[in-house]
Amino acid sequence: MGKIAFVFAGQGAQYPGMGQELAQCSPAAAEIFAKLDALRPGTSAQCFGGTDEELKETKNTQPCMFAVELAAAAALEEGGLRADMAAGFSLGEIGALTYTRAVDLETGFHLVCRRGELMQAAAEEQPTAMAAVLKLSNEEVEQVCAQFAQVYPVNYNCPGQVSVACAKEQLAPFSAAVKAAGGRALPLKVRGGFHSPFMATAAQGFAQVLEECRVGQPEMPLYSNRTGAVYEGDPKPLLSQQIASPVRWETIVRDMIAAGADTFVELGPGKTLCGLIEKIDKTVKTYALSTQADLETILKEVKGC
Repeated sequence: MGKIAFVFAGQGAQYPGMGQELAQCSPAAAEIFAKLDALRPGTSAQCFGGTDEELKETKNTQPCMFAVELAAAAALEEGGLRADMAAGFSLGEIGALTYTRAVDLETGFHLVCRRGELMQAAAEEQPTAMAAVLKLSNEEVEQVCAQFAQVYPVNYNCPGQVSVACAKEQLAPFSAAVKAAGGRALPLKVRGGFHSPFMATAAQGFAQVLEECRVGQPEMPLYSNRTGAVYEGDPKPLLSQQIASPVRWETIVRDMIAAGADTFVELGPGKTLCGLIEKIDKTVKTYALSTQADLETILKEVKGC
């Protein structure tokens, strides 16, 4: 019998109306939204009724995504399903940190709110952008990036897909260079050059925020974006470094599979992580949880794994 991994979605997967159906069908999910509304009034209203433009603002995206992810986790736990291990993509790592009880809900929400504010402030210091590069190997993407002064490979997502962060004015020439190398660059729905040196001030600020918070040890294996491996020792340094460092998602997924995971459940809006996981290893099962139908399917098919 294989193990179950919960993976928490990252920025860019958000959409208007996210989480509303879960709140309507699950009392536990509704309770999460109510608790977070008490800490940050209007959070559920932004999730359920916010515009696409409003949800693209990093200071809104991150707390709203966290709310949807923890509501989804609560709905699964209400149905009797717990994971054996967890990981989160970028901001999803704070959701995973909270799910694994390394921090309580209030602390996790405080962290994700401050993280969003700090990253938005850093993004506003210089116009930046991100793009997903397809059809090139990791090494080929790194070679193209090396041709530019301010283009960095930042998210190693799956074979044939690496995201980059760049100065905004370099996106067009970089995309042309990618095309010349046989690849394709697709702009991402984010407002900042995340996981790159552009986020150095945010990483420094978040390190200070973390020092003021109690962060314990996860109750189950939790995988680090910074290293791709299970957290060991004090999580705080890796959590702050993560903001300005590449996300080793492909490494994380392969390590989870090596540790026995054969079923992955994506928590949060969309199915982005499921798509990446399927490209990394087609033999594992993937499920995404956004709707009541998703919840019913997962509880029926995964609970007995």
